Amino acid sequence: MEFNDLFFQGEKIAFPEQSFLGDGVIAIGGDFSPYRLLLAYSNGIFPWPDDTIYWFRPEERMVLFPDKYNTSKSFRSFLSKQIFELRIDTQFKTVMKNCATVKRKEEGGTWIWPEMIEAYGYLHQLGLAHSFECYKNNQLVGGLYGVSLGRSFFGESMFSLVSNASKFALYHLVQFALRNTFQFIDIQVYNPHFEQFGAQVISEHHFSELLKINLQQESLQGKWTDLYHM
Repeated sequence: MEFNDLFFQGEKIAFPEQSFLGDGVIAIGGDFSPYRLLLAYSNGIFPWPDDTIYWFRPEERMVLFPDKYNTSKSFRSFLSKQIFELRIDTQFKTVMKNCATVKRKEEGGTWIWPEMIEAYGYLHQLGLAHSFECYKNNQLVGGLYGVSLGRSFFGESMFSLVSNASKFALYHLVQFALRNTFQFIDIQVYNPHFEQFGAQVISEHHFSELLKINLQQESLQGKWTDLYHM
């Protein structure tokens, strides 16, 4: 897909080349139309709403290279017990709603608006947004979601109702990425939690070059449910 010259209802959608407010803010306002979202991600831009919609392309980017992923010996031992079950793309909107409502110690509130759930839900219907889901006793207890274009995965948010649930979802996302030649998983901004898994900070220029290469490859469009066999 080509996103650089998108027209929606007769109007061209575009983003500025430079940050104009500092801190990586590229634009303010707009909406969550699928066209705007796809254009944003294809240019390394992501939304982060507050009182309005802010669009970011930070000067430094945290990414997780799948081949650099690491995890603890205790978690590998936990995986061997097969306590959780993995499902992919079966409850996308439910995962998003949990990401919006489950409280985290480091966050005071949610940035996931109801409009975002509908918009990303539409991208999911298009086969461009995906959820990795963790189940225990047939109950959803954790997961993550994001957008995938080319062979890039843009992680958006994750949640956990029980210990290790979000780690389980991340582990399987990494395994999927390795099996399908994804070069990176975008974490967006620095987060110390992801350092333990091997995520690292790179420059915006480096990220843009990686993104350009990965977007030249065909997107794995559609539900990923049957693409990953443990």
